[in-house]
Amino acid sequence: MGNYLGSTQKQQQDMLQAIGLKDMSELYQDIPKEMLVKNLDIPAGKSEFEVRQILETMGRKNKVFSAIFRGAGAYNHYIPAIVKQIAAKEEFVTSYTPYQPEISQGLLQSIFEYQTMICEITGMDATNASVYDGATAAAEAINMCLEKKRLKVLISETTNPMTIQTALTYFSSREIDVVMIPEKNGLTDLSVLKEQLDETTACFVVQQPNYYGGIEQVEEMADIVHDKKAKFIMSVNPVASTVLKTAGEVNADIAVGDSQPFGLSLAFGGPYIGFIATKEKMMRKLPGRIAGETVDEANNRAFVLTLQAREQHIRREKAASNICSNQALCALTNAVYMSTMGAQGIQEVAEHCYSKAHYLAAQLTQIKGVELGNDAPFFHEFLTTLPVSNEKVLAVLEEQDILGGYPTKQGLLWCVTEMNTKEQMDEVVALVKEACK
Repeated sequence: MGNYLGSTQKQQQDMLQAIGLKDMSELYQDIPKEMLVKNLDIPAGKSEFEVRQILETMGRKNKVFSAIFRGAGAYNHYIPAIVKQIAAKEEFVTSYTPYQPEISQGLLQSIFEYQTMICEITGMDATNASVYDGATAAAEAINMCLEKKRLKVLISETTNPMTIQTALTYFSSREIDVVMIPEKNGLTDLSVLKEQLDETTACFVVQQPNYYGGIEQVEEMADIVHDKKAKFIMSVNPVASTVLKTAGEVNADIAVGDSQPFGLSLAFGGPYIGFIATKEKMMRKLPGRIAGETVDEANNRAFVLTLQAREQHIRREKAASNICSNQALCALTNAVYMSTMGAQGIQEVAEHCYSKAHYLAAQLTQIKGVELGNDAPFFHEFLTTLPVSNEKVLAVLEEQDILGGYPTKQGLLWCVTEMNTKEQMDEVVALVKEACK
């Protein structure tokens, strides 16, 4: 990459001379000698041809399915070619936020546009310039809600297990009381939620649609939570937010999620990108970076990092978060995807997901012994119980190069997106029917 050329020996020597040193070893003079490594045990270099062979051999260990019917937090959507083409440009390939607005207007604008679109998707007033993933976003959002007299956190059991585990890890060393609200017929049990809410509750976290695909009663939840002056956090699927009521519309205090569905490949697990969006009254509690719009001395539109006199920068002793980087390249990819698809295009994707998932569910439940795991309304994921083991059905599908639903204790969790054709769904139904005989 042309912008990242190494320095020559002469340049290195000139830099050493400028700071009054003779050689590189003097840079480490304050480190005890016994801690210095004299020689690294690095094998001899290989040619490009040999490296390619090694990597291709490793790559063949991966299994890439021709049809995917699994989600559970990572979703297989179509990515227009222009998205990766633009995101691959050298000037954009960085995970970091620039600190010098004078020379970084392009990247700062891309982050600003990303933030603006996430606010439009969630119906919230402000968002940060991304965090590592959706699970991290939920844990950081909980952190935003904690107060001296409110250290109790409620989380619905219908939330993605990885999100729950991340939150538990975040607060394992602090005196935070994390209480799980059980599931009832595929949805959060509102009666238990009411029982557990009290004056010490900081917030309640629920996923919409939830981990099992169910569409939660979020408006009623928001009222219940706000009656106790607690904060309501919605973890949302951004695609579903284009057809369901947004977090802003149901009066949530914070919306979090993973915008991987917006142009990021499954990529065997990452990198993905988490977002935290909130109302104006909580804007100053947002962790991480926020890109803002302003004008320069010539009154031209300009972009800068804003609200930064806080957190892990100049007031580190008062920091409530240690998030100090972001997923700038992933955010740019999201922005390009949303710009390419447009509001109507993303909504059409959501409608395809919904209609195709309901078609597959209807066909599967015509098979003797196959039933829906619950009666909850769903978006594009749903549970089924089978008359045979999940493993047997998945093995039959895998033989035909199809990745079936995700096995859970409640049943097989199927996911359908616009990528799944009617022919593929009919083939799945035929194979499941055969496996269930």
